[in-house]
Amino acid sequence: MISYKTAESVCMGHPDKLCDLIADNILDACLRKDKASRVACEVMATKGKIIVAGEITCSEKINIRNVAKNTLSEVGYNPLKFLTYVYVHNQSTDIATGVNTALEARNGISEQYGSIGAGDQGTMYGYATKETKEMLPLPLVLSHRIVKRIDDCRKGKLIKGIFPDGKAQVTVEYENDTPMRVKTIVVSVQHDKDKMQDELKADILNNVLWQCFEDFPFDDKTEILINPSGRFVEGGPSADTGLTGRKIMVDTYGGLASHGGGALCGKDPTKVDRSGAYMARYIAKHIVWCDYAKKCEVNISYAIGKANPVAFSINTFGTGTVSDEILALAAQDVFNLRPAAIIEKLRLRNVHYSNTAVYGHFNSFLFPWEDVNKFNELIKAVEKYVD
Repeated sequence: MISYKTAESVCMGHPDKLCDLIADNILDACLRKDKASRVACEVMATKGKIIVAGEITCSEKINIRNVAKNTLSEVGYNPLKFLTYVYVHNQSTDIATGVNTALEARNGISEQYGSIGAGDQGTMYGYATKETKEMLPLPLVLSHRIVKRIDDCRKGKLIKGIFPDGKAQVTVEYENDTPMRVKTIVVSVQHDKDKMQDELKADILNNVLWQCFEDFPFDDKTEILINPSGRFVEGGPSADTGLTGRKIMVDTYGGLASHGGGALCGKDPTKVDRSGAYMARYIAKHIVWCDYAKKCEVNISYAIGKANPVAFSINTFGTGTVSDEILALAAQDVFNLRPAAIIEKLRLRNVHYSNTAVYGHFNSFLFPWEDVNKFNELIKAVEKYVD
């Protein structure tokens, strides 16, 4: 059976990604000063303005305007053309109380890692698939490659006359759930008003696409659309308002797996929107790595202020070598799902979160949740239930 799957990614100067990057740079600045910082930071970017709002509790003062200025410069925008407005206050005492002392502890239940409650309610999903070495959907991996290569070519001046805003989209043709060929590639890049379209198309084809598709080449029938709108001179926040958390499919699985709805960027790890999503990915990747499934989705649900999740399940979409129920039991034996345990195991107080803000949160083997260092424990746990 033939089917098609599509995913997109965006350059670091895309207005929404710029906001994600500013938010995570603010989070990093707080965690450098105070590992126990509580951060829920939202950023909006529009023509000439950066607006930072949210709840930040940190033992030392952070110069948020400088963080925004430095991020703009890093991305390739002129920070002198932007004014930064800051509207932040401390985390709500009601939320802080629930996080600082979990529901279980308030009820007199003493459990390891049970003292800290989830910083929010919600459902988080993790996903992994055998179709790429990154264990991510192929269209998403290819899209991430394209925009990263565009950013690298711009910053390295390999391609002249292009600016920070841009995006890419890839459609892959599948046969019986196996990727067979690249059907369509769409690339849009902000450019100088004097750059000719034919020159831009040649630059992108020769300096970006050939390199990004070396291990899964496009063919003569692949439709390649470069700046299909024709002209993309005005871009960035001047052309399109940016908001934190508006590219959650780019951040996660390209829309090719479930998403609970909560954004990741700008949130400290007590927020399970972030830490729970990382743990769900960590578990899903272990299951696929251990050959228990060709693809796997992990679902974890939390209640605010409660340490233990309220629901946990695994779906291997009929590809599992053992039942989903056995995998769920084994996973809960091996992986502690309480927020305090997740923070400790994945070293979430020490992550440089700005590295996650662009090109996806699951696209680097340097991230602790991308490791598979508990595969032996998972194998033993599964064998216990199978026997």
